[in-house]
Amino acid sequence: MLHINSFLSAPHGLFRNGNSSVSLTSGLLMLASSLLTCSTSQAADNPIFRSLTPETANLDRYQWHYRPVLIFAPSKTDANYVQQMAILEKSKVELVERDIIVLSDTSPASKGYLRSQLNPHGFEVMLVGKDGGVKLRQQKPLSSEMLLSTIDKMPMRKANL
Repeated sequence: MLHINSFLSAPHGLFRNGNSSVSLTSGLLMLASSLLTCSTSQAADNPIFRSLTPETANLDRYQWHYRPVLIFAPSKTDANYVQQMAILEKSKVELVERDIIVLSDTSPASKGYLRSQLNPHGFEVMLVGKDGGVKLRQQKPLSSEMLLSTIDKMPMRKANL
């Protein structure tokens, strides 16, 4: 079974399996099949869905490799947060295709470093480009159409098509 970890860490868009390589297209098809079998309850365990820890001081480790989507919410039960996660869950394959990683901070009391830097108010979602710049920021759930079309207009995304 193909694990998403192998995709996210694979160099040059190839899956490595011992001495053999599988083409990106074949790998993406296997990945899509694997992702579609995951249940909604596994979203938090999926490597594209991660918690933004209070210690995270910057997003340098993602720069030039991923497009982080940052989600700040008062709690995991916040209606906007639940809606946003459901929207993203339905678009997992498209998120992977666009090198998106979803980082959530649902603990305002923990006073995370990025939370204090970005100063979100209540629920807020942000798209950060591979260059590290904030490309989109809003205080309501972001539709997958808006997210994906914003990314598809980016020069780096166009260069990869």
